[in-house]
Order: sequence, then C-alpha cells, then structure tokens
Amino acid sequence: MSGFTQHFHTAPDGIRTAYRRYDAGQSGKLPVICLHGLTRNSRDFEEVSPRVATMGHTVIAVDVRGRGLSDRGAPPDSYNPEVYVNDVLGLLKSEGISKVISLGTSMGGIMTMILAAKRPELLAGALINDIGPELDPAGLDRIAGYVGRTTSAFENWHEAAEAIRAVNGDAFPDETGEDFWLAFARRTCRELESGRVELDYDPAIAEPFRQPDRALPPDMWPLYDALAPVPLVVVRGAISDLLSHESLKKMKARHPDFTGVEIPRVGHAPLLTEPPARAAIDGLLARVG
Repeated sequence: MSGFTQHFHTAPDGIRTAYRRYDAGQSGKLPVICLHGLTRNSRDFEEVSPRVATMGHTVIAVDVRGRGLSDRGAPPDSYNPEVYVNDVLGLLKSEGISKVISLGTSMGGIMTMILAAKRPELLAGALINDIGPELDPAGLDRIAGYVGRTTSAFENWHEAAEAIRAVNGDAFPDETGEDFWLAFARRTCRELESGRVELDYDPAIAEPFRQPDRALPPDMWPLYDALAPVPLVVVRGAISDLLSHESLKKMKARHPDFTGVEIPRVGHAPLLTEPPARAAIDGLLARVG
C-alpha cells in the first residue's frame, strides 16, 4: 500500500489544514498520526506512512498550517504549537478518532507532548523524534539561522537540492549522493508553474525565532510528564545538536515506560527510515496498536 487520499479540515479561524489519509480498512488497530518538524510537511513521512498502513494502521499525515497544502496563517502569531495542536484535535474529531498513536518529529514531538497534556485520554502511545523538554541552544541558533531566510525561488531542483544540502549536510554526513538530496528537496520544496522551485512553507513561521527570548523556551517538563501514562519511544540522532544525550538520560529517568533509540551518524532529525528507527516504530505498534 502506497496510496493516500487528500483531505482538509477547516479551523474556526478559517484556516484549512491539509492531511493525507492512508486507509488500512477495518483492521481494528489504532490509527497513527504523523506530525512533522518546523519547516517540513506530510511528505516527511512518505515512506513511513504507507509501511505503517500495511501493518493495519490507518495513518493521518498532517501538513501543519503554513506548510505544504495547508493554508498560510494570518496573522503570523497563529504560528505556534498550541494553535497547531488545536487544528489536529479538530481534524481528529472530524475523522471520528478518539484514540491514536502519535509519531512526532521535532516540532511534531512538542505537539505530541501538548496533545498529551490537553487530552490525556487521546494518546495510546507515542514516538517523539529528536526532541525533548530541554532544547540545546546550539540547535536553536542553527534553526534561527536558516528558517525563513530564503525567500527567493531556486532555478531548478538541482539548485534546490544543493541549498538543502548546505543546510542539512552536517546532520547526514554519510549521504554524499545527489539522489538522496534531490529526494530531500522534493519532500521540502514545491515546483512553481514557472518551473522554479521554492521552499514549501510560509517564511512567517520564522517570526517566533526572532524574539529576544527564543533561546529560552518555556518549561516543557510538565508537558513531557503528561506522556507518563503511555509507552514512549524517543529517537535521537547520535550527533544531534538539539537533543543532547544528557537530556535523553533525564527523560528516561522520568518516564516509567521509556525506550530510547540513538541513530548513529545522524543529526537533527532522523528520517525514521533508518533500521533502528523502523524497529522502534514496529515495537511500539506491536505493543499498543
């Protein structure tokens, strides 16, 4: 199974959130929601989602507002995880989903923690990818240095791939082939009618990172602790600059049903297609699905 149907949910403020639905039929297994990172979209899970669906789980892969096929937000202060979570709760309600397993990468992991705090009965299990309640300032500085900075389009897909590699190359030091970076670009960019290529997100999502206190996020430990009732898998890129190994150890100490997985030679954030990550997803679904 690789196909999906495209859907939209309209929030009370009129913004439509797009999502892909990979239907697994009447298997009786819990659905899975896939939540992407800051500048990404549902295509980040284009390999993960169909594989999970073949295991009998209907998958909802979201384009958070301001990304992918979702509407751009107005005003820009609608770009924050609390708003995104409300959008997700709305679309889950429209789908008739009252219990779900969450796979959240980076910002999507923060959204998963907020979901657990707002709706503790909703989550049956969770995987959060290269994120936690403590964020390394080095990683925050790196993100602030690129998000929203590129506002002009690239001439072609090759140029887009080179630009994506310039930003993300340190996180994937072993990926030297052009095919990898072209695929990466196609997940993160879109082609215009002119044939030029642009990043597939609203540059205004960068506004929160331009605030003076951007390197001092609020205390997210209470949000993390809201995940305590459910099995939790945390994936970390072994060379991540956003989630430190020390933070991973703290997270393990505070959660009663914790599985930690580190992906060698990968930074922020693993693609979840790596063999250890695939095995972690399979193990979580086997337990709670």
